[in-house]
Amino acid sequence: MNFALYRELLAVRPIRRLLLVGMIARIPHSAAGVLLTLHIVLTLGQGYAAAGAAAAVMTIGIALGAPWRGRRVDTVGLRTALIPSVISETLIWSVVPRVSYQWLLPLVFVGGLLTLPIFSVVRQSLGVLAEGDQRRTAFALDAITTEMVFMIGPAAGAVVATSGFTVAGLTVVGVATSLAGLSLMWFNPPTRSPAQTAECAGDEQHAAEAAVVATAPAHVQEAAAELSPAGTAGRAAEGMRGRLAGGFAWFTATVAALFAVAAGAGMVLSGTDVGIVAALETGGRQSEIGIVFVFWCAASVVGGLIYGAMHRPIPPVILLLGMAALTLPMAFAHDTWTLALVSILPGLLCAPVLSAASETVADLVSEERRGEAMGWYGSALTAGVALGSPLAGIFIDLMGPSGGFVSVGAAGVVLCLVGLALQQRRRKAAA
Repeated sequence: MNFALYRELLAVRPIRRLLLVGMIARIPHSAAGVLLTLHIVLTLGQGYAAAGAAAAVMTIGIALGAPWRGRRVDTVGLRTALIPSVISETLIWSVVPRVSYQWLLPLVFVGGLLTLPIFSVVRQSLGVLAEGDQRRTAFALDAITTEMVFMIGPAAGAVVATSGFTVAGLTVVGVATSLAGLSLMWFNPPTRSPAQTAECAGDEQHAAEAAVVATAPAHVQEAAAELSPAGTAGRAAEGMRGRLAGGFAWFTATVAALFAVAAGAGMVLSGTDVGIVAALETGGRQSEIGIVFVFWCAASVVGGLIYGAMHRPIPPVILLLGMAALTLPMAFAHDTWTLALVSILPGLLCAPVLSAASETVADLVSEERRGEAMGWYGSALTAGVALGSPLAGIFIDLMGPSGGFVSVGAAGVVLCLVGLALQQRRRKAAA
């Protein structure tokens, strides 16, 4: 394990500045999830199933809006491309908390479509600023700084929501995100190198895709959505050309199993997110939500650092099985500190399972099909994220706070056991 790579990269001033600006720009939306959930449950009087449905609708909006945002960055430059997001963030998030639930759903969908593309912009710029072996370390650092954001944002959002200011809080999220967009426009980090060849571009895209899914609990919906075929600039057209030219020969049973792992991981993580909020809100401890998020996200940082420095991979399905199984004990936590401590174990496996699955897909699929495969990997992850929130919400409404952890944890375990059984059956048939 070589942790000195992180220190060497942070010594590069443009990269250090980009990571800092990206970290600050992500803070407003990191609070939005908790604020939106508690606004729907507390202010609008809806259940957690309704809150989960809103999260799913926003995720779908992010996935559908990402290709347009990506193309605009490529064709007109970063500053012009960010103008719609800078305007819409303040407008939409000022209106969302002031309307009924029925109007809230289409608004959060549009908000997702026009979300400030901070995740993809930072990754794209890092691909230009970092060279060669530095890229993986750079993207790992981006994931780590994002986890630090999600230690701060949800805590701040919970404090605001429990003080009865969800309307003001969501409005501030919109205004602050617009200001973050303006700061990005002023900083204007490079998104393309003049000397970049097509081959290098493909390598950088692959590195970005491999690294973004090594991210963690709280922001998996943005990361997943921007990785999907709908979330990569030009990927839909490229994928169509690839299918017409050579079909889905790369789509083997093993690759399909990895897509199932991605979907399962997204489901467990988004469902756990809703479960944490429900567990503490039901017990009247909403202001302590941030404590649990700090432990959960910090564990993912540690897990990602360790796994990224390892020389031998671990099968993704085994990592997902462990993460899903370790999510189940969270259902038995009856106070904030117990829940925080119990969240450490599944959190440790979050970044490793996503990283292992994406890198295995990259290893199995040839380079000329890798972009398409990674796009569909992102779709699987997005589908899991969109499923996990409402699934957990339904069981929370039926069973109480523990239902969220039980539903997604058990579903993840069953998925892995079925996958392992099918894998063993294929091995016997091959023998």
